[in-house]
Amino acid sequence: MTATIDNKTARRAFLALQGLSDPPHKGQSRGDLMETIRRLGFVQVDSINTVARAHHQILFSRNATYREKNLKHLVERDCHLFENWTHDASIIPSEFFCYWRHRFAREEARLQAKYESWQGSRFLHECDGILDRVARDGPVMTRDFEGDKPSTGWWNWHPSKTALEYLWRTGKLVIARRDGFQKVYDLTERVIPDHCHRAEVEHDTFVDWACRSALSRLGFATRGEIAAFWDLLKPDEVAAWIAEYDDELETVLVESADGSKPRACLRFKDYPRLLDNPPEPPGRVRVLSPFDPALRDRKRAERLFGFSYRIEIFVPEPKRVYGYYVFPIMRGDRIVGRIDMKADRNADVLAVKRFWPEKGVRLSKAFLTELEAELDRVRRFAGVEGLEFARDWIATA
Repeated sequence: MTATIDNKTARRAFLALQGLSDPPHKGQSRGDLMETIRRLGFVQVDSINTVARAHHQILFSRNATYREKNLKHLVERDCHLFENWTHDASIIPSEFFCYWRHRFAREEARLQAKYESWQGSRFLHECDGILDRVARDGPVMTRDFEGDKPSTGWWNWHPSKTALEYLWRTGKLVIARRDGFQKVYDLTERVIPDHCHRAEVEHDTFVDWACRSALSRLGFATRGEIAAFWDLLKPDEVAAWIAEYDDELETVLVESADGSKPRACLRFKDYPRLLDNPPEPPGRVRVLSPFDPALRDRKRAERLFGFSYRIEIFVPEPKRVYGYYVFPIMRGDRIVGRIDMKADRNADVLAVKRFWPEKGVRLSKAFLTELEAELDRVRRFAGVEGLEFARDWIATA
């Protein structure tokens, strides 16, 4: 008989794997931070800085003692982390670099064809010239190529920007650091530790690692969710892995938050006992990044939390339901609302425009006190002096 996991257990198990059940105020060393990122697998990077950049907010939401300088040290001085692509640009443990070589090989032909269709044969010549320049003169940035045609959009990048992106996406260059938020590129062998970038992994070993590491971080997952986690594998590779290791896996039915038909998922038969009886997450309110890994798979998040979410950055303002960049609000193991706010650097305040509670959330005095306490924590993290609420900032039905 197929086992069924009730929604609360599934929700809490996933949050425990996501580091959202850990003590939120426990002192965090650089080693602790590295372990958090290793547990998550990756942390998405995004340029939008409405309150704080996504990677910083993701880590702060798990531990309020997080400090940006520690992440910078791990990336730029220790070289324990590198930046490349999962489903999007992300910070990834350098020990995984050997597996990314398989992505680089796949991306090379696809991106070469794409970029040559824009810029013709000069594209590869530009790549060779940039590699020679970096080898001779050291790290470069896009702005170092001032003689090129200015870029007016991704479809019209100048040749050197296109080449730099290609060389980064295919592993020939890496991001050594960021100046502000601008990428500084250097040769891979100068940045990635030798034992990480020189290691070679056979294809079958790569597929096995990608599937196991994804499923262990998800706890339970469909075939599509396993493939999507790292975005490294094709669906048929995951299907073949499942067939090969069928004796290690079992099917479970995971209940959805809305009471609809349970979803059939896979998990390891030696699924950690902790996750059969997961801990209750801290009851505190916390603001999540729109790019938080717990919510990245929107369909999975909706099944587990009953929370439908999309970013409305590219939605014309008159058609937005909520706002340009709205943050999910979690309390304990539930998503309880979303909030539109911005760190106004000129006014030196965290300006809270609107809070929309989820259906059924009671706006008690205790809850609102907890919410304002979390907003004050975010204010301090964002580095602004005051907390300013718009009139009628709490939406009512």
